[in-house]
Amino acid sequence: MAAGTVVSRASGYVRAGLLVVALGSGIRGDLFAIANTLPNMVYILLAGGIFNAVLVPQLVRRIKDDADGGDAYASRVITLSALFLGAVTLLLVVLAPLLLRVYLDQRFLDPGLSAQLASIVDLTRWCLPQVFFYGMYVLVGQVLNARGRFGPMMWAPIANNLLSVAILAAYLVFYGATGQGPERDLALGTSAEVLLGLGSTLGIVLQFLVLVPYLRASGFTYRPRFDFRDPELAKTLSLGIWTVLFVVVTQAAYLVVVRLASGGAVGGGTGYLVYSNSLLIMMVPHAIVTVSLATAILPRLSSYAHEDRLAELGSTVGSTLRTALALVLPFAVLLPITAVDVAGVAFSWADAEEAARFAPTLAVFGPALVFFTVHYFMLRGFYAMEMTRLVFFIQVAVSLTNVVVASVLVPRGSAEDTAPLLVVAYLTSYAVGAVVAFALLRRTVGGLETPQLVRFLVRMAIVLVAGGGAAWLVEWSLSGLGEYPGTLLSLVRGGASAGVGLVVVLVGARLLHVREVTSLVATVSGRLRRG
Repeated sequence: MAAGTVVSRASGYVRAGLLVVALGSGIRGDLFAIANTLPNMVYILLAGGIFNAVLVPQLVRRIKDDADGGDAYASRVITLSALFLGAVTLLLVVLAPLLLRVYLDQRFLDPGLSAQLASIVDLTRWCLPQVFFYGMYVLVGQVLNARGRFGPMMWAPIANNLLSVAILAAYLVFYGATGQGPERDLALGTSAEVLLGLGSTLGIVLQFLVLVPYLRASGFTYRPRFDFRDPELAKTLSLGIWTVLFVVVTQAAYLVVVRLASGGAVGGGTGYLVYSNSLLIMMVPHAIVTVSLATAILPRLSSYAHEDRLAELGSTVGSTLRTALALVLPFAVLLPITAVDVAGVAFSWADAEEAARFAPTLAVFGPALVFFTVHYFMLRGFYAMEMTRLVFFIQVAVSLTNVVVASVLVPRGSAEDTAPLLVVAYLTSYAVGAVVAFALLRRTVGGLETPQLVRFLVRMAIVLVAGGGAAWLVEWSLSGLGEYPGTLLSLVRGGASAGVGLVVVLVGARLLHVREVTSLVATVSGRLRRG
């Protein structure tokens, strides 16, 4: 899973870099970023919570308990979901202008931006069919995960990214790097909207189709089932109500983020494109480490919960959390130190100073990842026990914190500070979520190996201070390369400082016997030798 995610993320960053080159980080870039992100946000709002959190434990139970290995149950879920997502997608395409008015800052309604508003409406209509295919991709992927086939879902996005890269390359050939000059704040033309919008949707279609052959290989045969009056399906839907409410709260908070970010772009500062692309970089270790580990252990956690083995559930969550933090913590320390160089490598393909606008946002996202990781793992434990109502109330606290902090900070800051301040709100909200969720799960299952976690964090703090100091010294010693040195020199400087920092972390972990780090190194090196 991790290998697939690495390749997927690498191709995704090529896509993100080309997007900044093609459209820039001004209004034009935000037009496409919001239109292309909106389908995923709407899908998560409507069904993503059920598919991602509730479905796997239910599938595991049906595989264990049903004579047909859960095939009839899974077929009912797929049929009902396809009908629901198809109907909703058609409705959303019709209502796209109303949907966008919810998400966009009021300044987009200014008569002077009428062309930009019309452009984002057209782009959104081309992108909204992604709602259906996002849903089917995740649904089929979760069926595979429940059957122990984790790899395909992690590799499938590569097909989407490669097609997206081809689409953006075609845009550059036909229209040039229009985002770097005065056109960065202008609307897109109709042909460009079709190329970008339809191309993005076809990428999600391809991502879904890649998974389909693996269904039969996993032992599952899909047959349309319309007998929806099934008690197990009703149980899934009842559990999903709280998950839907969870997602509603999360997306309501994200709606505030999008509106505030779009206002930053209109004001000539950092907007949604800066925020979302910086979030994309922060999610590298999350996708490679946290998602892979959480996906792999969720079926096991579900089995422990089904058999009332809560002590083993807590032990598994606690040990897996330490393993994830062994990789996440160095990233959280090194990203703020190398943020300018990371931005330079990722986004300075056309303009180094344009890329530098991403650095402050990236720097704050590093520490935020630690709290997000803890929160994420705690919720997997609750989902395995089907405690979706409690998860909803935890997320209410997270979302309220995010909205309040963002609404207080962003209006008081400059337009240039919009994206970094939004990340400060993100960090604060997940700090609250991590603390509350950890305390509640620990009390529920009787322990999360807390003494081991404390010892691990103390030793890692010592190691990370040394590693961060070494990385900062290398960064400082190479400051003569310039404040915005461009892609290649940013790669050299950032790579040198991060590399030295990681070496110090590894040596320190071995000296202090941080088993979570040394065992990871042994596992990876062993896999490479076998490869």
